[in-house]
Amino acid sequence: MEHPEQPAHPEHTEDDLAGLDITALLRYGLTAAPGPLRTSLFGDGAVGAAVLLDRLDTEPRSVAYLAEVVRAGGVRAAADLPEPLPRPEAAALVRDWLEAAASAPQAPALQGPAPQAPAPQGPPTQDPATDDTAARWLHAVATIIEVRRRTRR
Repeated sequence: MEHPEQPAHPEHTEDDLAGLDITALLRYGLTAAPGPLRTSLFGDGAVGAAVLLDRLDTEPRSVAYLAEVVRAGGVRAAADLPEPLPRPEAAALVRDWLEAAASAPQAPALQGPAPQAPAPQGPPTQDPATDDTAARWLHAVATIIEVRRRTRR
């Protein structure tokens, strides 16, 4: 007999979701208007990221803390951390994601005219709304990891 809380045919397996290109979802979904790209990022992308980090035994509170770092200092600052998460494998994985988020194009409404003079020296700045969206996404990933762990108990 089938368990009533589980779908008869899940649309994606954990392996399918873990195999998604999370970096591409972040690069293009963070600045996308509400719609399919943003939905993919916060839906399948967040679950895929949670599966990968959970398989690396990453604590959800570490991901939630990283989200607060992103909210406070921005994606670029978090990407430049020597160890964004405690375990080396998880840190390397998340660093790739943070780099993708830091390279996300600005939303069209926020882009100004092309600069006529050379850009000032220093690290590139990210739109605060993009940093906030990245922080919310990391919080979603942390929540999914926590739910996965609680349901296994």
